[in-house]
Amino acid sequence: MYVLGLTGSIAMGKSWGATCFRILGLPVHDSDACVHKLLAPGGKAVARVLAAFPGVGRVNGGIDRHKLSASVFADDGALDLLELLLHPLVQDAQQHFLAQNARAQTPIVVLDIPLLFETRAQNRVDGVVVMTAPADLQYIRALARPNMTLDKLHAIMRRQMPDPLKCLGADFVIQTGQSKLYSLRQIRKVVKNVQQKTGKVWRPGWATSGT
Repeated sequence: MYVLGLTGSIAMGKSWGATCFRILGLPVHDSDACVHKLLAPGGKAVARVLAAFPGVGRVNGGIDRHKLSASVFADDGALDLLELLLHPLVQDAQQHFLAQNARAQTPIVVLDIPLLFETRAQNRVDGVVVMTAPADLQYIRALARPNMTLDKLHAIMRRQMPDPLKCLGADFVIQTGQSKLYSLRQIRKVVKNVQQKTGKVWRPGWATSGT
């Protein structure tokens, strides 16, 4: 089984990249969606997050992600703590996803990991796909998001590896500054390329390796 890691800085088109892989029939594990589930009522991360960040709970259970975001915004220590609480649980979910697909003999799978390089997850995939776009387009996209401000955007970007460095570390770079169809065609070429390759990183206990 060949494991592709999909990443990209904020507003670079990573979500569309994940959609493209799904369109082409590849299973994708979405780290952001996993975190949402972990923070939802009954989620595995709720108790530990409430213990670390009192006052961010919802009346009906789970974590109010807007309150949590406000608690860690511009506080690197708080954000480091939150990542320390969440990342092991996300890796457990990735391990389960990979094990399921290995049993099903799925030839290629995708791990959508926003902080792939920042968490050294490149050591746990066979190939890295980086979604990129011109910087001015990145700002336009990001600032069009609800509740996004320039200060918040800059705080997010400070936590992310610069885009040029991500592209240097990638096996495949996908440009998203043109049409969605153009990006889809590029990703189809990636899939055709890795169909000829043999994956080497997957094995039981994968999540504890390479860290």
